[in-house]
Amino acid sequence: MDIDAWVWWLIGAAALGIPLVLTAMPEFGMLAVGAVAASVTAGLGGGVVLQVVVFAAVSVALIAVVRPIATRHRAGRPELATGVEALKGRSALVLERVDGSGGRIKLAGEIWSARALDTDRAYEAGQEVDVVEIDGATAVVM
Repeated sequence: MDIDAWVWWLIGAAALGIPLVLTAMPEFGMLAVGAVAASVTAGLGGGVVLQVVVFAAVSVALIAVVRPIATRHRAGRPELATGVEALKGRSALVLERVDGSGGRIKLAGEIWSARALDTDRAYEAGQEVDVVEIDGATAVVM
């Protein structure tokens, strides 16, 4: 039983798809697309040399064009802040006077203990303050 060249290229594409899924390295996917392009070339009657050239050209072109775009996109994605990191920089409402020794604020729908960043400064009930950092269970505000 003789298997056509285009089938071998498809088998190669599938074989390249396995490490793509296991390692999440997009380069394997680009090589798999190159193998599919070589399979199409073989199906249309192209010779072995043309098949290899198409495989190499498509793979290199995808890696040269798509990889830098994907890298730039991945680097530009904002980091998702969660937990106390998400509270930094938010506004809060003073419920009880806040000074260097303590007080209470309403932050993100919850009541928090708070203290002023500047120990000489005091914030009265009803004022809006900004959360600078979270120190344990205490919001440091200004």
